[in-house]
Amino acid sequence: MKREDKSRIIQEVSEKIKEYPHFYITDIAGLNAETTSNLRRQCFKSDIILKVVKNTLIEKAFEASGIDFSELAPALKENSAMMFSHTGNAPAKLIKSFRKKSEKPILKGAYVEESVYLGDEQLEVLTTIKSKEELIGDVVLLLQSPAKNLISALQSGANGITGVLKTLSEKES
Repeated sequence: MKREDKSRIIQEVSEKIKEYPHFYITDIAGLNAETTSNLRRQCFKSDIILKVVKNTLIEKAFEASGIDFSELAPALKENSAMMFSHTGNAPAKLIKSFRKKSEKPILKGAYVEESVYLGDEQLEVLTTIKSKEELIGDVVLLLQSPAKNLISALQSGANGITGVLKTLSEKES
């Protein structure tokens, strides 16, 4: 590979690291063309970018990004592919569902919510991390709950008063 090609790849990966707040380093070596194509399709549907990059170029992209990713260095062994996503748990969920049909991809490391996760055993933890949108939804539900209870109590009280007034009006007749 020419030096210009390498620098272009380093630049591209560095920009992706800055653009996407979450990325996963996986092992997809040994997947046949059809399975790899299926994985790429599923990534595209889930708004995840899959990029196969040499480990040395990943290390240089880490340096070029200006962020210290030294904790992920143990994950940069053998063949690597990177998954970039705006949603922290999306790649983990995709890997978990894809592994129902295939033994790979294997999670080597991840940078999610400004935390580093190393090893395939972290996959289950990563699938349970809530995205920003899910957390906002939970907060909205918590805020709505007291208001819903108050409205419900007021409506049930109004129904009770209406019933009493109706009964009283029928008694007078």
